[in-house]
Amino acid sequence: MSGHGDGHGHGHSHDCGGHGHNGTEDVPDSERIAQYSLYAKIDLERVQCLNEVVDGSGKTVFKPWDQRLQKEEFVESDADEELLFNIPFTGVVKLKGVIIIGGQDDSHPSRMKLFKNKPNMSFDDVGMDAEQEFELFPDPQGMLEYSTKVARFNNVEHLSIYFPANFGNDSTLVYYIGLRGDFMEARRHEVTICAYETRANIADHKTNIMDGVGHIVK
Repeated sequence: MSGHGDGHGHGHSHDCGGHGHNGTEDVPDSERIAQYSLYAKIDLERVQCLNEVVDGSGKTVFKPWDQRLQKEEFVESDADEELLFNIPFTGVVKLKGVIIIGGQDDSHPSRMKLFKNKPNMSFDDVGMDAEQEFELFPDPQGMLEYSTKVARFNNVEHLSIYFPANFGNDSTLVYYIGLRGDFMEARRHEVTICAYETRANIADHKTNIMDGVGHIVK
């Protein structure tokens, strides 16, 4: 996969995890808001962000696309420049694109690795092969989309995002992570079981029902 090296700023339109990034300037805001609505399908109570300075601050970067420029809430890395997000969804997702708005003054993430369906990842796990890696570029307006290889991101129930480095700052800042894709509700198996039990109960009481009818006729 491309995007493994440390060099930045050369030929970047051809070196973002094999797909490149797409500008969003020509897409109407209303359409972009609808496309980047997967934040509402994240199980926020179970989101984990490792190495965050303020506990729970990692959850705040998942918000509507039209609020992406708000700077009041953000996540900052603590001990070093690494950040690792574990993101469970409330159903099944086909992930198509990611937007990242990071900090200025070289605190913007410079690389990103995406992992599929590996809940509770820790920094001990980030050396494994990712589904896709990207070289990132400063994007203060949130106008660059990093397109995924969609065939690798079908049936995503849990997404892990790892930022291993930034552009030279001691800590990494992230204001916004936007996720674009399709969502499908989780299947519920208990409905079938309940229907079977209902039919069984009716059969069990069939004799009693007939007795009651006979009594009324008399």
